[in-house]
Amino acid sequence: MRAETFDTVILGAGAAGMMCAIHAAARGGRVLLVDHARAPGEKIRISGGGRCNFTNLGSGPRNFLSRNPHFAKSALGRYTQHDFIALVEKHRIAYHEKTLGQLFCDNSAKDIIAMLLDEMDRAGCELRLKTTLEGIERVDGGFAVTLGGEGAARVRCRQFVVACGGKSIPKMGATGLGYQIAERFGLAVTETRAGLVPLTFGEDMLAGFSEIAGVAADVRVSCGKATFDEALLFTHRGLSGPAILQISSYWREKQPIRIAFLPREDVAAALLASKRENGRRSIANALAEILPKRLAAYLSQAHGWSGTMGGASDRKLAEIAATVQGWEVCPIGSEGYRTAEVTLGGVDTDGLNSRTMEAKAVDGLYFIGEVVDVTGWLGGYNFQWAWSSGWAAGTAIAERAN
Repeated sequence: MRAETFDTVILGAGAAGMMCAIHAAARGGRVLLVDHARAPGEKIRISGGGRCNFTNLGSGPRNFLSRNPHFAKSALGRYTQHDFIALVEKHRIAYHEKTLGQLFCDNSAKDIIAMLLDEMDRAGCELRLKTTLEGIERVDGGFAVTLGGEGAARVRCRQFVVACGGKSIPKMGATGLGYQIAERFGLAVTETRAGLVPLTFGEDMLAGFSEIAGVAADVRVSCGKATFDEALLFTHRGLSGPAILQISSYWREKQPIRIAFLPREDVAAALLASKRENGRRSIANALAEILPKRLAAYLSQAHGWSGTMGGASDRKLAEIAATVQGWEVCPIGSEGYRTAEVTLGGVDTDGLNSRTMEAKAVDGLYFIGEVVDVTGWLGGYNFQWAWSSGWAAGTAIAERAN
């Protein structure tokens, strides 16, 4: 097995790893980026329906979950969404804004991957794919790294960066390797669980959900103090859609979630007006005038709202409106890492320098991206954390070398 020397070895050729490689090599450092996958940036490629929601115009610390809510402020504040947008524009990648500040490529997510590869090539980074980490040890002056697969080698390096992500989407090769490395070097790892994931329900509710699978509606979903106004989607397995994915990061087992249909409308007033207009109309049909028809029928049947509008008292209609705008349901679980977009939790930020992403107790060891206990909302925020944390570590490494 060949023996080689690099200034920096980065494990994981995803968004954070590639960003780090670009900046770590900016001042001439020898950088090796390795990944077990056949191609770099696989999560970038599939994101946003193949268009990559690469950042969000409103990105800021409040859009991230962490046991230490202040940790991400340094990286996010020094490399912002506007910095990444400038890079996208430099490469003349056309993009557009969707709802809530989300930015997507006009053409393909592959444009972002090509941009990063081009920047890496200019910086002189070496990329090895189909290459695995077989071992890593602390030695004088840095680390001894054993690589397997097509890029097999024994490598000595001064800095080692863990950018191999979390456990989400295991079919793409996601594992808990980054957490194992952290624990091997004495860093704590917080509880990890699936985030930005559909929620599942018991058989009693699923029987009804099967009748309205595919129905979508704009809602306000709440869990504890967290609230999101976005779309909800009924599925054969439970609830999905942006609003549910968002709230899933805040939901814990045995907690109910509260769903408000038509959150910006006065449903009680609408029902009273409908009663005055046509008292012979059924409650279900009246609800179908303001809600999707199948959803109105499901809610009416589930709550026993029978009879006509004229036969319902104003108080009864007010109660119906309150349920429509405050429906409380209790999921039994989530679809797990199989479909989760991110992993909540990770390497405990107490053990990391927020400015450099370096382990406080292990000189030259860095953790960036999803492997760290920083998780963004749905809508481009997790990519922004990848760019920001990758930049923070990369620039710190480059500065250290000079």
